[in-house]
Amino acid sequence: MAVYLDYNATTPVAPAVLEAMLPFLGENFGNAGSVHSAGQRARAAVDAARESVAALIRAKASEIVFTSGGTEADNLAIFGSLAGTVATSPKPRKHVITTTIEHHAILHSCEELERQGIDVTVVPVGRGPESQGVVDPEDIRRALRPETVLITVMHANNELGTIQPIEEIARIAAEAGVRFHCDGVQSAGKVPLDVKRLGVDLLSISAHKFYGPKGVGALYVRTGTNLSPRFFGGHAERDRRPGTENVPGIIGIGKAAELARKLLAEDAARIAPLRDRLESTLLERIPSARLNGDRKHRVPNTTNISFPGAAGEALLIALDLQGVECSTGAACSSGSTEPSHVLTAASLSRDDARASLRFSLGRPTTAAEIDRAIEIIPGAVERIRALSPRAPQAEAVPAR
Repeated sequence: MAVYLDYNATTPVAPAVLEAMLPFLGENFGNAGSVHSAGQRARAAVDAARESVAALIRAKASEIVFTSGGTEADNLAIFGSLAGTVATSPKPRKHVITTTIEHHAILHSCEELERQGIDVTVVPVGRGPESQGVVDPEDIRRALRPETVLITVMHANNELGTIQPIEEIARIAAEAGVRFHCDGVQSAGKVPLDVKRLGVDLLSISAHKFYGPKGVGALYVRTGTNLSPRFFGGHAERDRRPGTENVPGIIGIGKAAELARKLLAEDAARIAPLRDRLESTLLERIPSARLNGDRKHRVPNTTNISFPGAAGEALLIALDLQGVECSTGAACSSGSTEPSHVLTAASLSRDDARASLRFSLGRPTTAAEIDRAIEIIPGAVERIRALSPRAPQAEAVPAR
């Protein structure tokens, strides 16, 4: 039995999503920008999908911009915001605030901003074990400057699953008159999202994280938010993202959003106990194993555990050979020789960060699969530790 526990990296396309997409890969192949009947059929389907995505995050359909995925949505939010404030903001120099645990789509974008002469403050996370992996809103407040024009903080972290205090940060941003972007890629379809309640100006999502196709995502842009396009061409997406719409992909994200709304509570109620059983059993059975992140404030499907003395990459391969598929961190960072920037930012040593695995469950995960993973993982850790001269001999550490 193969046990897939890497749903934060990607999810399978739901059968209903595939069924909805197929006609638009075949007989309904029209361009949504065309005025004839085939084009109008495509346009109507795109409009319906936009309504569905908007409903998932409780936005208006006119506030949804379709993109090629979460990375493009993040880039459009950041660079589109900065370009949009150049002409409208009286601030002579621009300043951006983010955190140390953001996805590389954010952090690398911020590095590019710095190359362009824009100041960036990267706020740390975690002060003690109870807040590990969670940013303190007051640190965001302290980072504000008169020239700050954008704050960007993710909702749920892709490696730890921790949920950030977005509403509090949004209030701080609003009081300062600063635009606020939130990367919601790992929270959409896992926890309820209400952009008005969160108070964000911009929010990114990606279809393949909630059983939609790869290559399509969306950016919520609050009504009245000035956003400059990053591509130039036609007038698609209300001049915010030109190019021929990916009609099948958009149909896919629309259907996936519809399913996510219907199944959100049911999925969470079933998946969280499976995650908790996997987590608690591994922490009990494996000496020195430690939970990373905040146990209370996180999405229901994710756990990240350190196995000191067991090299993560070797353990990952050993588990894969026995049919358990998980991750050492973000899929986009695979192949990197550096430890996870998220885990080191959350106060783990480089060695412990390298000895950590992320297990992320999904809608298809079964109790039998969790039982199988529990059978395999402790033995694999023991074997990998036996190959390490620095394997710990301590007793198991109680779970936080």
